[in-house]
Amino acid sequence: MIVWKKPAAAALLLTLAACAQPAPPVTQSAVVDPYANAAGGALYQGNLAGGTLGAEATAQYFNDTVGNTVLFAANQTALTAEARGILARQAQWLNTHSNFNAVVQGHAEETGTREYNLALGARRASAVQEYLIAQGVASDRVRTLSFGKERPREVCSDEACYAKNRRAVTVVSPAGAGS
Repeated sequence: MIVWKKPAAAALLLTLAACAQPAPPVTQSAVVDPYANAAGGALYQGNLAGGTLGAEATAQYFNDTVGNTVLFAANQTALTAEARGILARQAQWLNTHSNFNAVVQGHAEETGTREYNLALGARRASAVQEYLIAQGVASDRVRTLSFGKERPREVCSDEACYAKNRRAVTVVSPAGAGS
């Protein structure tokens, strides 16, 4: 009985192979390049900085070019002239890119009590928020958060290092992205 199964299976496979249709021929669609025969290559010869289209509409651009940090004097919340310059650029960027919101994080150095530094960080963040709003940024796009001395930029015990921790950092993110 096993003898007839092999020839039957071979005949079945040959029958199926005969019914199979050949693969359709591969056709390539023609690509039309309107600039292919232009004498000088591409027709547009204007100024486009490579890879920068829309690059200013990113949080990275804001941090690196506009500036996201302002510094304060010890135990102070008053904005320096340098801080106001940075904040003016921040406000201009935020007004141009209305699809971004900001969280202003207030920080303090490690001296003083936790409660004092949380309050100082909150007042620093509020000073920045008020300046941005005064420059035309919608108040519902800027909120504040105080970390006090809990998130130092540098851990240290000298004045040069403390000065780096007395700051307000503006963190931008696209609207609706948890800002």
